[in-house]
Amino acid sequence: MPRRKQARHTDVKDIRSILRLTFEQELSIRAVSERLKMSKTSVSTYLLRAREAGLAVWPLPQGLDDDEVLEQRLFRRMGRPPRDSDEPNWPKVASELKRKGVTLNLLWQEYREAHPDGYGYTWFCCRFADYESRAKPTYRSRHVGGVAMECDFAGHTIPIIDPSTGEIREAQIYVAVLSASQLTFSYASFSQKLPDWIEANQRAFSYFGGVTKTTICDNLKSAVAKALWFEPTLNATFAAFAEHYDTTVLPARPRRPRDKPSAEGSVLIVERWVLARLRNDRFFSLVDLNIRISALIEDLNTRTMRRYGKSRRALFDEVERSQLKPLPSTPFEYAEWKVAKVHPDYHVDVDKTFYSVPHGLIGRRVDIRLTYRAVEIFFDHKRIACHIRSSQRGGHITVNEHMPKSHQRYANTTPHTLRKEAAKVGTNTAIFIERLLSDRPHPEQGYRSAQGVLSLARRYESDRLELACERALIINALSYSSVANILKSGLDQAPPASEAVKPAPPHGNIRGKNYYQ
Repeated sequence: MPRRKQARHTDVKDIRSILRLTFEQELSIRAVSERLKMSKTSVSTYLLRAREAGLAVWPLPQGLDDDEVLEQRLFRRMGRPPRDSDEPNWPKVASELKRKGVTLNLLWQEYREAHPDGYGYTWFCCRFADYESRAKPTYRSRHVGGVAMECDFAGHTIPIIDPSTGEIREAQIYVAVLSASQLTFSYASFSQKLPDWIEANQRAFSYFGGVTKTTICDNLKSAVAKALWFEPTLNATFAAFAEHYDTTVLPARPRRPRDKPSAEGSVLIVERWVLARLRNDRFFSLVDLNIRISALIEDLNTRTMRRYGKSRRALFDEVERSQLKPLPSTPFEYAEWKVAKVHPDYHVDVDKTFYSVPHGLIGRRVDIRLTYRAVEIFFDHKRIACHIRSSQRGGHITVNEHMPKSHQRYANTTPHTLRKEAAKVGTNTAIFIERLLSDRPHPEQGYRSAQGVLSLARRYESDRLELACERALIINALSYSSVANILKSGLDQAPPASEAVKPAPPHGNIRGKNYYQ
């Protein structure tokens, strides 16, 4: 049977090495244990004694060079203080813990500086935990001011009667609370859909006068697209709202009320303190209901809480108001997002109205942002089109730059543009185009012929087209094919038609006008 290895004896020199490696070289307990060939339990025990003795530093203070003095400081009983020692001000400790960056260890160190023979760190923590567990602590909540706003809809509803029809609609009650000060806000809306949800959160931040770093909410379908704990996916509009207000949205887990305990407690308080008082009232508009709710909420926030000894408003002014981030300079503009495929005519369908995009995106999927006034279209996170939103169903809103060149020429064709382009070629061409358009019952019927005539200038030069139009006017041949044949056969360069063309002799087979009498 192998012999058991004897435990290594630890002396004061080893303790000095533990303190030096931990506080000077910042090694972990495991690394110190392996370096000194000691158990991790022994290392952590000596470090705890050093912290309780106020010696968690390196080098050690003056006067501790003697091993006997150091051993006496480390191994004397550090638990309960002498009877003449002052008891820590536990309400003040709880209040200080709400400040940003303040820890229980820091408060204990400040306490030991004022009372060198006071409680050790372990006793300090245990006594503070006992204080928190009692029925009437000054601040039981450990939330840091300005960090979180918790919000949810209450299960209770209030009926609203339509005075004209008598129809009854149930108003949904939104509740928001600041986790640190418990300052509460409530608002009534007709639904829990996305527009009402966005408006309620916007009103909550306005009521609080600032924005918290995080917003903890329930998993509403209108706000949270995928309720995953590690990577929740927000609705695009709600995500834009959070970005506008610079707050991080943290959806709670489904059926986990402890993820937002302040909201759950505040919903219960609002139901008992506000909604129960309205149970016998009749409301005919949402505005009247919100006025009554606002008055009762203000009364709730100014009442002294027995457990904390202060009102929610006073606690908010003391520990949370200064920690809130300022509201954005401009209000959030509500917008909805949708995905659409670009049609072959380079338009997308938005509520049965069609808006153009660059024709090169035909067949691609684009993101559309809809506001009350505008339709913005994005591709690959870049805005490619912006239109004023139209209420005309079935209409087309088209930008010329989005069309192919050939479509632009056709879409922009008018009698004025054709006359203007013909005048650039010459007088005869302008007269020819004017007669070409005026001889048709509708000018649009001559568009293609006029465009064809003007396109001949690119093949035969403007001077030749001007001469060809002159000859066509003389012989009264007002068509595209006549001008094209003149140019093709070179007749534009022949002598003028007035000299070259002579009347034909009478033909024997001509019947004459008397034949038709």
